[in-house]
Amino acid sequence: MLANWISVIRTLLAIGVVGLLFIVSPSIYWACFILTILIIWMDGLDGYVARKLNQSSKFGAVLDILSDRIVEQVYWIGFLALEWIPLWIPIVVVARGVLVDGLRGLALEQGFTAFGQTTMMQSNIGVLLVSSRFSRWSYAFFKAVAFSVMILAHTPGLPEAIGGPALSIGLASVYISVGFCILRGLPVILESRRFWNTESSL
Repeated sequence: MLANWISVIRTLLAIGVVGLLFIVSPSIYWACFILTILIIWMDGLDGYVARKLNQSSKFGAVLDILSDRIVEQVYWIGFLALEWIPLWIPIVVVARGVLVDGLRGLALEQGFTAFGQTTMMQSNIGVLLVSSRFSRWSYAFFKAVAFSVMILAHTPGLPEAIGGPALSIGLASVYISVGFCILRGLPVILESRRFWNTESSL
């Protein structure tokens, strides 16, 4: 399905872009900056295509989440390797992703998905923080700014008048993104307790 292929292409593109960041060149960094914006835009495109073409499926929902995880972790780990961010950020993001996705897998076995009509989120606060468009788009926005602007700030030859403010904006977006990451994971952990109880009773 087209939507699934968009997720796959987006993931491969992100790996390629982060790999290119280790070639310090103004033209390459500008290309990576533009491609990163495209990668973030594609995150919404796959869901839009799935809905428009009536291609929504549980597999597609899982693939979308896997793509999100790989993309963001590739960027965080790449930024760490480039010494742009501290070690604790990738550790927190990876640990949160493994925990939350494991719990979502448990929910999926019982017919619930992360988002959509069969979402595992039952409480209003859970829906607001995890499943709502506001939460998802806010998180995506700050990740888009963090990933793209951090690349812009480190572009060779960028004037200090642009690079300095860009770095401040990029770092602020990094920390806001990590805050969103933690905040959006907490309801999944709390609401998944009912699935643990179901599993233990089987």
